[in-house]
Amino acid sequence: MKTKSIKKDKVKVVTLGCSKNLVDSENIITQLKGNDFEVYHETDDDANVVVINTCGFIDLAKEESINTILEYAEVKKHGGIDQLLVTGCLSERYKNDLEQEIPEVDAFFGTLELPGLLAKLNADYKHELIGERTITTPMHYAYLKISEGCNRTCAFCAIPLMRGKHISKPIEAIVKEAQHLAKRGVKELMLIAQELTYYGLDLYKSRKLPELLDALCAVEGIEWIRLHYAYPSKFPREVFDVMARQPKICNYLDIPLQHGSNTVLERMRRQITVEETTNLVEYARSIVPDIAIRTTLLVGFPEESQAEFDELCAHLQMMRFERVGVFQYSHEEDTPGYVLEDDVDPETKQERANKLMDLQRAISYELNQERVGKSYRVLIDRKEGDHYYGRTMYDSPEVDNEVILDARKDYVRLGDFVYVKIVDALEYDLIGEVI
Repeated sequence: MKTKSIKKDKVKVVTLGCSKNLVDSENIITQLKGNDFEVYHETDDDANVVVINTCGFIDLAKEESINTILEYAEVKKHGGIDQLLVTGCLSERYKNDLEQEIPEVDAFFGTLELPGLLAKLNADYKHELIGERTITTPMHYAYLKISEGCNRTCAFCAIPLMRGKHISKPIEAIVKEAQHLAKRGVKELMLIAQELTYYGLDLYKSRKLPELLDALCAVEGIEWIRLHYAYPSKFPREVFDVMARQPKICNYLDIPLQHGSNTVLERMRRQITVEETTNLVEYARSIVPDIAIRTTLLVGFPEESQAEFDELCAHLQMMRFERVGVFQYSHEEDTPGYVLEDDVDPETKQERANKLMDLQRAISYELNQERVGKSYRVLIDRKEGDHYYGRTMYDSPEVDNEVILDARKDYVRLGDFVYVKIVDALEYDLIGEVI
C-alpha cells in the first residue's frame, strides 16, 4: 500500500527595512529550507504562505510595513494565500495593536522569535544551521551581523525597544559564518550591528572589534571587509590601526554623527560633543589618510532652532564627509525624546534636509573630481543595458557612489575585481575605463 505524501507549503519572504532585517530574513529562509520548504525571497506569486519581515524605525518605515501587511491581508481575504505571518521590528513593538487591527494575519512574532515562527509552520529550529545562511544579495557580497540590540538611550531612537539590549556574537561563531560565506563565493563582508563599536563588552568585558577584524582578515576568500554603524562615543581607536595594517579592511567607516550642534546633541542624549567627533574624524584621517567616512545626519529634532541648524550646515561644510545620508526626525512614542514637543513643522524639516543634501552634493562633486585620472580596484556588482556598475573600496552597495563602465568597450564578469582608471566624475558616480 502506497503512503500519501504531504506537500510542503511554498513560502515567500518579504523584507522591509535595513540590512540587519535582511540578514534575519536570510536566516528564516535557511531554516525553512532546512525543513524542506520551497522558499523564495520577494519573488514567486504562487506561494501559499507569506512571511513579512517588518521595519518600525520611523513613520515612513512603519507606514510601508503596515501597507505591505494590508496588501497581503487583502490577498488572503480573497483566497490568494493560505497563511500570513508577520515578524520583525514593527511586530515586536506593536504586536497587540496589530492583532486587533489586522485579524487576517495568522500570527505576529517579535525580532527574537524565530523558533515560534517556525513552529507555526510545523518546522523545527535546526541548531546545526546556525552560522549557515542563504544569501539574497549578489553572491559576491554579504552582510555579517556581529551583534544584536543596543544599550544606548538616544532620545530619538526606538531600536532598543524593538531589538533589546546589546548581545555580541562570539568571535568564533562570526568567523565560522564568514568561512561559510566565503565558501559560497562571497568576497566582501559588510559588518553590521546596531552599534558596531560596542562589540565584545558584554562577552569579553572590553571592546573587541579590533581583534574580531584581525580574525576575519584570516578567512581565506574574503578580500574586502567593510564597517557599518559605528557609534562615535568611546570609539576604539585601535580600529584605525588595524585598518591601516590590514589590506582586506576597506578604508571606509560608516559612523552616524547625527548633528553638528552641541545643544542638539545634548538633547539627543548622544553622549558626545561636536569637538570630540571632530577630533575622532581628524584622528581617523591621520592614521588612514584616504579613508572615506559616511555619516548620517538628523534634522528637525525637537527645539532645533535656525541657529542650531546653521551650526550643522557649517559643520558639514567644514568636515567634508565623503558620504552623507539625511533623515528627518520622527516623533516615536516611548522614546526619551517623546516627552519633548515635536515643534519643527514638516515643511521646515523637508527644507532643512534638502539644504543639507544640496551642500553635500557640491562637496561630493568636488571630491569625485579629485579622483579623475586615478586608478582603483573595482568590484563589479551588476550590468544594466550597455553599462557595468561597480564600486571602489570607498563605497558600500546601494547607498554610495558607483563606478560606471561602458559594456560596449570593456568586458568584465560580475563579482570580479578589475582595475579601472577614472576618466570623468559626476556628483555621485565615477566614469571609468578598464585598464
